[in-house]
Amino acid sequence: MSTLDPAAVFRQEAQELLEQLEQALLDLEHAPDDDDLINSAFRALHTVKGSGAMFGFDAVAAFTHHVETAFDLVRKGKVAPSRALIAVGLAAKDHMRLLIETPELAETADGDAILRSLKQIVGGPPASTAVAEAAPEDALESASPEGTSTWRIRFRLARDAMAMGTNPLLLLDELRGLGVATVVARTEGVPALEEMAATECHLAWDVVLTTSQPRTAIEEVFMFVIDDMELSIDAIGRTSEGRRIGEILVDRGDVAQQAVDAAVAAQMPLGTLLVKSGEVSPDTLAAALAEQQHVRTGLGAGASPSALPGNPQGGAKGAAKAVDSIRVPAERLDELMDRVGELVIVQSRLSQVAASSNDVEVKAIAEEIERLAHELRDTTMGVRTVPIGSLFGRFRRLVHDLANELGKRIELVTVGEETELDKTVIERLNDPLIHLIRNAIDHGLEAPEGRAAAGKPAAGRITLTACHAGAEVMVSISDDGRGLDRARIQSRAEDQGLVPPGAKLSDAELFQLIFQPGFSTAKEVTSLSGRGVGMDVVKRAIEGLRGKIDIASTPGEGTRLTLRLPLTLAIIDGLLVRVGTGRYALPLSAVEECVELSAEEDARSRGRSFLNIRGDLVPFLRLRELFQVSEPPDRYQKAVIVSFGGRRVGLVVDQVIGNHQTVIKSLSKLHADVETFAGATILGDGAVALILDIANLVKLGMAYENRFKAAS
Repeated sequence: MSTLDPAAVFRQEAQELLEQLEQALLDLEHAPDDDDLINSAFRALHTVKGSGAMFGFDAVAAFTHHVETAFDLVRKGKVAPSRALIAVGLAAKDHMRLLIETPELAETADGDAILRSLKQIVGGPPASTAVAEAAPEDALESASPEGTSTWRIRFRLARDAMAMGTNPLLLLDELRGLGVATVVARTEGVPALEEMAATECHLAWDVVLTTSQPRTAIEEVFMFVIDDMELSIDAIGRTSEGRRIGEILVDRGDVAQQAVDAAVAAQMPLGTLLVKSGEVSPDTLAAALAEQQHVRTGLGAGASPSALPGNPQGGAKGAAKAVDSIRVPAERLDELMDRVGELVIVQSRLSQVAASSNDVEVKAIAEEIERLAHELRDTTMGVRTVPIGSLFGRFRRLVHDLANELGKRIELVTVGEETELDKTVIERLNDPLIHLIRNAIDHGLEAPEGRAAAGKPAAGRITLTACHAGAEVMVSISDDGRGLDRARIQSRAEDQGLVPPGAKLSDAELFQLIFQPGFSTAKEVTSLSGRGVGMDVVKRAIEGLRGKIDIASTPGEGTRLTLRLPLTLAIIDGLLVRVGTGRYALPLSAVEECVELSAEEDARSRGRSFLNIRGDLVPFLRLRELFQVSEPPDRYQKAVIVSFGGRRVGLVVDQVIGNHQTVIKSLSKLHADVETFAGATILGDGAVALILDIANLVKLGMAYENRFKAAS
C-alpha cells in the first residue's frame, strides 16, 4: 500500500483554501461590510500559513504571515476592505499559489513588491518575505529591556474536543515550551459525577505566559481547534507588576468594580469576601493570584492541572470536526466506472441466458443481479458527479480581471450552481466556457459610453445558467450586450465563400457560421480575440462531449449560447431496436413513445413521410432506407417517436426489442465524421450495436419537413 506524500496532501488542501480565499475576496468587493467574508479570508490565510510551516513550506508561511496580519487589521476594524486592498490580496493569493506549486519559479516573482503595496494600504513600514514581522499586538511589549512579553491566555475547548482527538495536556505543554508559564485549571464548569461524560471536556484553563515569541506563536498552538473553542489572548504590560488582586480581577473581567469597592469597604480579605459572596469562584481567584505572583516574580510556579480526563492517543492538533468525507484519486473513480461498465455487460448476458432458461431460480437470481447492477451503476455515477458550481466559481476571477483590463464594469450572475454533472464533462468543459466568456466580454458587452448611449446600466451582465433537462444538462452563457450583427456575419461568410452571395439563411443557420475555422467579424485583433481562432475549437470540444451548441441573439439586447450536454459519458439507459438484421440503441431519455406502422400506412405515407400523432404531423425517417438494408421489412413495423430541442421525429424500425443498459464506447477516428451514430455498445451476446445520434436524426427529419412545406 503506497503512502501519501505529505507535500502533495498540503498542495491539495492549499488549493481548496486558496480558492476559498479568492471567492471571499471577490465577494468582499461587492459586500465590504460582510464580517463573515472577512473572517473566511482570514481563516484561509491562517490555515495556509500554519500548514505551510508544518509541512516545510517556509517561504509560503513567511509570505502569508504578512498578508494574514493585514487582514487581521481588517477583521478588527482598523483597516477598511478597499478595492485596492482586495486587488493586492488577489495578487498575493496568486503569489502564494506560485510558492506552493512551483517554488523554483517563485524567485522570478516579486513577492516583496506585493508586500510593499500591502503595507502602503494598511500602514506601517515595508515588510520583507525573509523575516516575519510582529503583529501590532506584539508591539506592546517588544520594546521591553528583556525582549519578552507577558500574555494572559484563557481558553475553553469544545465539549467534544477530546472525542475528536485533541489532548488538552499537549496544548498546555506547547504553551510551556514557548517560555515561562503559570497554569491554573478552572473547574466551575464540571458537572456532578453522575452527569459527567468521560469523553467530554468540562475544564477551562488560565495561563500566564512570559515569552520572547510573538502573539502568532501562541495562536498557532490552537491553530486546529481555534474555530470551535473560546480563546482570549491579552498582553499584560510592565505596569501590572504592582497591581492588587482586585485590579487584576476587574481587568480580567471576572468581577465588577462595584463588587471590589464593596469588599474593600468591608475591610475583610478581598479574595475571601468575593468568594464568600459568590462574585467569583475559588478557581477564578486562584487564577488571579497566580497571575499576580507570575508578574511579580517572573516565575511560572503555578501547579499543573491534576485529575484531568485525557486521551493519551489524541494529539493537540486533532481535528475539531468529525471527518465526513474522504479524498479519492480521480483515476480510481475512472477504474471503478470501467468495472461497473463490464459488470453491466455481463449482467446483460446473464439476463439473456436466463430468458432462454426454464429454471425459475436462475431467472430470480438474474433479476436480483440486474437490480443490484442498476443500483451500483447509479451510485457510481453519483460519486462521479459534482456540482457545476465548482466550475462556475473559477470564472469569477476571470471576469474580474478582464473587466479591469478592458475598463468595463461587469457583473457575473450564476444560476443553478447545484446542478450536478459528470466530473469528466466538467473538466473538459472548462476551456470552452472560458473562451465563450472572453468572447462575450470582449465582443458582446459594450464599453461604458456605449451602454450609456443605449440607455443600459453602466455595469454589463454575464449570466451562467445550468439546469437538468431529462438526461441532459443545459448550460447557457448569456450577456446583455449589443447582440450578433447579422449583416456583418453574412458579409464575412460571403467573403470567405462559406455561403453564396445573397443566400437566404435563418438566424440559426447563419449564427452557426461563427463556428467555422478562421471565421471572425472583429474589426481589429486584441489581446483577447479577433484572430478567428477558438470558436471552431469550442464546437469540436462540445461535440466531443456528445453535446450541441445553440445560439440565440437579439440586436441591442444580447446573445445567449446554450450547450446541451449529456449527464455522463459512461452509461445510459437505452432502447434496443432492430433494423433488418442489425441492432441499434437509442438513448431512452429521448424516446417519447412507440407506435405501430402497418404496411398499408407505410404505403400511404410514401412521398410525404409524415405520421398523424393525435392530430400532430410528425416527420419520420425510414431507417431501412437510411442504412440501405436489403432484407425485406417486417409486416408490422414500428415508429419510435424521439425528441430533441423541442422537436419530434419518428424513426421507423422493424422491431422494438426492449430496454438495455448501454455502456458507451467511442467510435474510432476513422468514423469521427459519421454523424448518424454517437458511439457503440456491446450487447450481452458479445455483438456490437451502434448508438444512434438523436440530434442529427432530428435535424435530418426537420430537413424532410421543410422540403415538404416548401413543396406544398
